Amino acid sequence: MSALDEIRQDRLRKRDILVAAGMNPYAAASERTHSLETVLSGFDTLVDDDTTVTVAGRVMALRRHGGSAFADLYDGTARMQIFFARDELGLKLFELLNDAIDPGDFIEVTGVPFVTKRGAEAVAAQTWHVLTKAIQNIPTEHFGIKDDDERYRNRHLDLLLNPERQELFRKKAAFWHATRSFLTERGFLEVETPTLEVTTGGAEARPFRTHHHDFDMDVYLRISIGELWQKRLMAAGFPKTFEIGRAYRNEGSSPEHLQEFTNLEFYWAYADYRAGMQVVQELYRHIAQEVFGTTTFTTRGFTFDLADEWYEIDYVEEIKRQTGINVTTATEVEMSARAAQLGIEFDGENRERLTDTLWKYCRKQIAGPAFLINHPLIVGPLAKQVPGTQVVQMFQPIIAGSEVGRGYSELNDPIDQAERFKVQQKLLESGDEEAMMPDWEFVEMLEHGMPPTCGFGFGERLFAFLVDKPLRETQLFPLMKPKHD
Repeated sequence: MSALDEIRQDRLRKRDILVAAGMNPYAAASERTHSLETVLSGFDTLVDDDTTVTVAGRVMALRRHGGSAFADLYDGTARMQIFFARDELGLKLFELLNDAIDPGDFIEVTGVPFVTKRGAEAVAAQTWHVLTKAIQNIPTEHFGIKDDDERYRNRHLDLLLNPERQELFRKKAAFWHATRSFLTERGFLEVETPTLEVTTGGAEARPFRTHHHDFDMDVYLRISIGELWQKRLMAAGFPKTFEIGRAYRNEGSSPEHLQEFTNLEFYWAYADYRAGMQVVQELYRHIAQEVFGTTTFTTRGFTFDLADEWYEIDYVEEIKRQTGINVTTATEVEMSARAAQLGIEFDGENRERLTDTLWKYCRKQIAGPAFLINHPLIVGPLAKQVPGTQVVQMFQPIIAGSEVGRGYSELNDPIDQAERFKVQQKLLESGDEEAMMPDWEFVEMLEHGMPPTCGFGFGERLFAFLVDKPLRETQLFPLMKPKHD
């Protein structure tokens, strides 16, 4: 028997001791009257009034000293010391505590707040009972879980033992709350659009496919947050909409990319990409101040201040400046050769992939904050063209060497949209799994008329950048491969 098995057997034995003593080791409810945070915040008044409180939580540490014992109790709101005295509890309850309770167990304690000889705020227990008996050890707080794979598999323990990681997810909740409140205060309506689609419109990515048994057809998990659906709402007469939801892309993993993630997309009728740039700048600054209390960040080796002037970067000119290649006039052979010279790994040899590859090489040098503009038509199949040019009315916020959002003046010309979908269809047929699936019903909608519209989206990668963490670390439960014995 392994050491872990021996510990488990010992805890099962202690569970049986509790049962024999008449305690249910897995209670259905607690009678607590105060959270630990409430006790601590009103401590002086509770002591002065000699108030009896009932608190509950997980035992994080337990120290025994003859006829007394101290436990550190944690209930998710705060951590507090509990004092157990044999003379106060009585011999039976005190010995049961010693014989059957371990760190990791959940207990309920009734007692009075007091100050220990060492000046600590504590509760002197008058009685206690078990709420949940843990039959596996939790790691010590000092050592925690060092292996990342084990941390993610046992995220409940990782978060329990690391208050700073709990705080990370409180900040993430505040991040989305700040986003939502900013938009709703400006008249945007929050909506919900399908996550199962017949075609995965609105982005270029390899989708996840599943089968709809009732309709007997294949469908896809969405890769965007309702882009083509929200634009239908513009045609329906809604002037401003947004959605915050999950997207799914069947692609590789990296510190900046995962297959499942949360994104925001908003759509604003009668506005263009220039209006969008202004509101996005305001939104990012609002998030920074509301969530972090600052606009200055250091991440990925860059330091930037969102309160600075956001300068504009011309897509074609920046690539030309850094690589010597004009992606609008160079041949695919020339672009491929230059990418090879620069040591850039890339998939696919079509013009769109090569253009995007060269840009991704260049963006790594840019601290920001900046807006990338004047994208070639080929990389913006849903954006309006700048009249008389081969570039589109598209923008992307750039910070710390990466794009953290994308927006554009939405294409509302059905003939133009149909032609661009045909280009994407040819890319799909040539084997480009990330090309955009044509949605001909969307084209039909455009034929009914859609007003000038600005659309924009960003994902939780922005949050990961602001806290300078890999994207995986900022997800509560990232996908893991099954663990094999």
